Amino acid sequence: MYKLFYADHSAAIGVRVILEEIGAPYELIRTEIDVDKPRSPELLKHNPNGWVPVLVSGDKSIYECAAITIYLADRYPQAGLAPAFDGAERGLYLQWLVYFSSSMQNAYQMTWYWERFCENESDQASVNARSVTRLQEIWGVVDDALQGKKWLLGDQFSAADIYMYMLTTWLDETRGHPSLETFSNVARVAEAVHARPAVCRVYG
Repeated sequence: MYKLFYADHSAAIGVRVILEEIGAPYELIRTEIDVDKPRSPELLKHNPNGWVPVLVSGDKSIYECAAITIYLADRYPQAGLAPAFDGAERGLYLQWLVYFSSSMQNAYQMTWYWERFCENESDQASVNARSVTRLQEIWGVVDDALQGKKWLLGDQFSAADIYMYMLTTWLDETRGHPSLETFSNVARVAEAVHARPAVCRVYG
């Protein structure tokens, strides 16, 4: 039985989909991540940064969405969520997971946590504007890479597609983010991911 420190609309939702895909039993530990509220001692014990997701198995814990995704997909190869270690697409699979967890999530954080990127509140508007242009740039890269492909790895569905789908749900036009429909290839793949039973169970 895994335990997943979890908050709605966070990267923990992607890990929850992975757990559903592999069919592993898990318990959700609902967690407060509001920046103005204290973190629980239990969460801080497992992740001193105070963020989710955190996956706990026995006396071991892992944080960072990409790391947990790699761990689970490799631990349950029968689920078919990752290329084999010696597979031709293994490098591309890892590339996308790292790109999403670093470049893409960082661009979103510039919208939500502007204070991490500048010292003065007077610079908030500039940080927010850069968040929008950066998301436009990064989603453009992903959209171009999907041209003529069924999934990010070509014909093989993987956990990278789940991660990508999660990130599409964070686009918020009220914050000036580009519309998903701007990126036709991303929208097409996101729709296909959304139809998967595991995704439907988590996202509704």
